[in-house]
Amino acid sequence: MSSPGVSRLEALLESAQLLHASLDLDALLSHLLRSVMGRLLITRAVIAIEDKGTMRLAQVRGSSKLKVGDAYDEAKVREAGISNIFPIGDESNPVGYLGISKPVDKSGNKRIDEDETEFITALLGLAASGIANANAHSETQRVNRDLDQRVEDLRTLLDVVRGFTSALDPEGVARLLALTFTGRWAVSRYAIIAWREDHPVVTRSKGIKPVAILEARDEIGKLPDAVVINDVPEGVLKSALIEQQAEVVFVMRSGGEASGLVTLGPRRKDQGYSAADLAFGSALVGQAAVAFDNAWYFTEALERRRMEQELELAANIQEGLFPSTLPGLTGYELAAMNRPARHCGGDYYDVLPYETPAGESAYLLCVADVSGKGLPASLLMSSMQATLRALLGRIPSLTTLAEHINELLYATTPSNKYVTAVLFAVEPASGKCQYVNAGHTQCLHLKADGTAHWLAATGTPFGLMSGLPYEESSLQLDPGEMVALYSDGVTEAQNSTEDEFGEERLTQVLLPISGNPAPMIVDSLLESIDTFAGELPQYDDITIMVIKRL
Repeated sequence: MSSPGVSRLEALLESAQLLHASLDLDALLSHLLRSVMGRLLITRAVIAIEDKGTMRLAQVRGSSKLKVGDAYDEAKVREAGISNIFPIGDESNPVGYLGISKPVDKSGNKRIDEDETEFITALLGLAASGIANANAHSETQRVNRDLDQRVEDLRTLLDVVRGFTSALDPEGVARLLALTFTGRWAVSRYAIIAWREDHPVVTRSKGIKPVAILEARDEIGKLPDAVVINDVPEGVLKSALIEQQAEVVFVMRSGGEASGLVTLGPRRKDQGYSAADLAFGSALVGQAAVAFDNAWYFTEALERRRMEQELELAANIQEGLFPSTLPGLTGYELAAMNRPARHCGGDYYDVLPYETPAGESAYLLCVADVSGKGLPASLLMSSMQATLRALLGRIPSLTTLAEHINELLYATTPSNKYVTAVLFAVEPASGKCQYVNAGHTQCLHLKADGTAHWLAATGTPFGLMSGLPYEESSLQLDPGEMVALYSDGVTEAQNSTEDEFGEERLTQVLLPISGNPAPMIVDSLLESIDTFAGELPQYDDITIMVIKRL
């Protein structure tokens, strides 16, 4: 028959095997409690284990006053009839405590003898290493779960990013973002808001009104990337979020500035949002911010392309408004060109045949310049062309024609739009010419002896004011002489030092080439302007018309 010492040793060995057989902490502690209670025949016992810096009850037997999960309070434990408390592991820094009620020995005394105390101390020493192993195993499992969750989060992010790249419009990005959040966390209330200058605000929501949140847009940029509602600073935004029963906010940023937010209501079963959830949501919203930017850039590119196509079409239409060929005037040479500064321009030239009141054959040469540039100017230019062609031949004189054009344009154009024009009528047989300069730049009559005569303004621009009179001037275009009609894009062309081409330089260019054919004169003048301007882009529309009497 074995001695008591051997029996205790065998019991310790058996308990050691059982304590180290499982890495499950609850199973280990349960076995420890059963071993002690069964050996000492007691009915009350507890085990407290350190959990994240706090000692908490992990096992409770025989006491209704103590609950598993409660913070360990030695006084309360003793009040529950548990009078013997032993440290588990190092007494100065125990991993826990074992508390038991007093057992009754064979003599009826409530005490633990020295041998049993030694047994319990040895057993708890063995349990301490088992607890350490179980805790290490539990921490390893937790780390693995966290790693698995992070891997899953990364996979989810990659899948969503792939979806974002295929969403070419902001509404599609918002829809995918909403599906991702609601599918992952089963939220029933959410709002997604995104904005960009010169674009409509994108909203997608359920149970939360974006309008109330947008009223506090200035406060959104001051928030961190992810924040729970309780940590939102007091203000209009927090009040709106609480009223809408939101629980967490993720801020979108573009170029360092807030460009939107996602706010979510409570998760089902009151799970709350962990630090890992906030990190995932913040990463997801960061990717969404990039996707929104890309979608807006794509939208802008489409709009630019559409506008370019429309401008291209308008330019083609406008080109058709210029005469495809100039009429041949016996004894004269005629040449003209137009080069707009943009797709569409506001300059206009035309050559229209008509019959004078005396029955003479004549031609009206016109160069006009609409205020402004681009498409609006080209639309007004087409109106000028239609008006001129409709009135010519029905009006007895240039002054009356100018007055009618002015009244019609004044009635049909905005107050800030007007047209400068020079109407130059020539009778080829005699060389007699009349002109009206409606606020246009001075055009040039270059005489055979090389002197310059300038065609100064004889009235105000068309469409600027109503009821103003126009005067008519005349000149004689003799053989060897020429008239250059042009827009202010010629004389006001600038070089890198902001000097203008000017009238004097214009005369200096035309005098040496006045003997050349009219088309060569036009080409040479344009080349001189380009050489003068150098690398600077063309600022204004350029129109040149030259009529030369042979």
